[in-house]
Amino acid sequence: MVRRPLGNHHHGPDTLLVTSDTTQTEPMPAEPGKETDQLRNLITRARVVLWDFDGPICRLFAGHSSERVATELVKWLESRGLHGLLTDAERESLDPHMVLRAVDRRHPGSDLVAELEERLTQEELRAAASAWPTPYADRLIRTWTALGSRLAIATNNSPRVARKYLKSRALLSCFVPHIYGRTQDLHHLKPHPHCLNRALNALGAAPTDALMIGDTPSDHEASLRAGVSFLGYARNARKAKLLREAGAAVIVESLEPVLQTLRGQA
Repeated sequence: MVRRPLGNHHHGPDTLLVTSDTTQTEPMPAEPGKETDQLRNLITRARVVLWDFDGPICRLFAGHSSERVATELVKWLESRGLHGLLTDAERESLDPHMVLRAVDRRHPGSDLVAELEERLTQEELRAAASAWPTPYADRLIRTWTALGSRLAIATNNSPRVARKYLKSRALLSCFVPHIYGRTQDLHHLKPHPHCLNRALNALGAAPTDALMIGDTPSDHEASLRAGVSFLGYARNARKAKLLREAGAAVIVESLEPVLQTLRGQA
């Protein structure tokens, strides 16, 4: 694991970015630094780990384009004469969740929203079959479970999708029954902390005993609102930049240093 000094001009003065040796060649300092201590403290304090699903655990749409899904949802609305329901920006966003949220804002709790949400769920279920596992995620999940931590999923995806994927990886037993995802109450999607609070309440855990692992600014905001510590996972520079700008203090480019740190506590 490579330790970068705070204040690196690429990452801002208040953000720790931890990378794996597989992607960096900078020399390792002789003594552990503040950066490693911050990561270790996040991990050792966590009795409960709340995982976002798409990103930290897998790339759900790696083999099934989310852009195509968004386009199909827009076409379906237009086929029902609802072209004017979306703004140009929403139609062109290529983000299925943005399309779903936009419709819900205008017709909250309607049959239209319920049908659109189910269409998105079916697309996510198809995508789960070709999702790419996030490197080191499976081992990290199993290690945390073996060490006695309790895990939960807190996602904006359908919980049915998370269950399908986790079952395919023989990871379902690490989480059940604590899988909390999208419902038809779409105003509860992150950055609302609803799914995090559901997980904490079900586990009987205090927010101060929990850690959230997420890859988006909405994950970070939800953790702040729930009072839960946050570890950002960024698989590329764009993701890292968005998390830094959102105020995430600790970001990893790989889950490998998290696994190494956790194994060091065993």
